[in-house]
Amino acid sequence: MKLMKHWMLWSALAGCMLSASAQNNPPPDGPPPGPPPEAVAACKGKVEGDKVQFTGHRGDTVSGVCHKHGDVIAAMPEGGPPPPPGR
Repeated sequence: MKLMKHWMLWSALAGCMLSASAQNNPPPDGPPPGPPPEAVAACKGKVEGDKVQFTGHRGDTVSGVCHKHGDVIAAMPEGGPPPPPGR
């Protein structure tokens, strides 16, 4: 009987832990992230198609072209976005 109570308690705890960890992850079908602030700032006062350079979030100089993203104009790096860190 005592063993059964311990098993039920541990099962309930494990279920709570799994449920809590699943809630911490954002949904995969959510909206994509917007352009980085550096890319938006580089195109402030510019028009779509203007070429710009700005310092990326990793400290590197990025050359790009201003493109409209919804209501915002932001620089799109030449050749596409940079690879994720560590690659």
